Amino acid sequence: MRNLFFITIICGFTIFQISCHSQKIMNCDAPKFEKIKGLSLVARPDSFKHNPMIDMQAVNAEWTAVIPYGFTRIGEPKVHYNKVKWQWWGERPIGIKTSIRLAKAAGIKTMLKPQIWLTEGWIGELDFEKDNDWKKWEKDYEVFILYMAQIAQEEGAEMLCIGTEFEIHAIKRPQFWRQIIQKIRQQYKGKLTYAANWDKFEKITFWDELDYIGIDAYFPLLNEKTPSVEALKKEWKKPLTKIQNLYCTYKKPILFTEFGYLSVDGTAYNTWELEAKLRSLDVNEVAQSNALEALFDTFWSKNWWAGGFIWKWYPDQISHQKEDKIHYKRGYTPQGKLSEKCIKKWFSK
Repeated sequence: MRNLFFITIICGFTIFQISCHSQKIMNCDAPKFEKIKGLSLVARPDSFKHNPMIDMQAVNAEWTAVIPYGFTRIGEPKVHYNKVKWQWWGERPIGIKTSIRLAKAAGIKTMLKPQIWLTEGWIGELDFEKDNDWKKWEKDYEVFILYMAQIAQEEGAEMLCIGTEFEIHAIKRPQFWRQIIQKIRQQYKGKLTYAANWDKFEKITFWDELDYIGIDAYFPLLNEKTPSVEALKKEWKKPLTKIQNLYCTYKKPILFTEFGYLSVDGTAYNTWELEAKLRSLDVNEVAQSNALEALFDTFWSKNWWAGGFIWKWYPDQISHQKEDKIHYKRGYTPQGKLSEKCIKKWFSK
């Protein structure tokens, strides 16, 4: 009985310690980081019809993400950029530089966010069986991202995102990312982040080398056509805890490198599944607006949350609306929708 008593005491004390430790992590102090009020600028196939920064200013945006794409073919350990005729103007060096210069002239800061498009599938699935193939791909990617760092430095972009959603690669080969961060810092003096997908941000191990923890925040919340703001805020509690714990571990501000919602029924659930059947879904601007309102209301008061970049913003809204009615009405853009008012309200804070 006596041994059982001591065992009970020891177990109880251990549970208390664990509980206290968890509570300490949850309540760790954070300075109040500046909120980045950003919009992800869609690259145009040709030059701007008019200055896109005017419309951004109208919703109180203070940052823009400029997003040039390179691409990799399945099974080919190469990164292609600016070597094909169909590379869009907005993704070429001239388009990148023009975008950054227009933003700077308007008093809007820039995150340069180069991405790699996988010709079949999603870039997070990129994998090679042979180590030599990985090394070939990494050599190409290094050339690509260092060139982008050079542009960012020359044009005065305030932030550079070193990679986006490389789920397998970033987890399997973190040493590559650590060494590339050091090479980037030798030529680029701005802030650095990496954009991890919502389901793998806890497994990235090189956050300590960066200035921001970047998350593409497409968390599935509630599988309803039009969930209420209050219902969505309740669903945010679990991912909120994980995100805050990560801040407490690394003491780096949390940046949503991408966040946003489609304008369709069920938008607050599995976004990637909705994208695949977008044409068959009903337009639902209320669902999109409610989802954004819930996100802002959940995170804005958190000192450790540094804001983020809404996905996505077209530089020529009217032209895009005419060219692609399906993706304009049902897509991520808040332009001309209820969500635009929501964004303008929160970005005014």
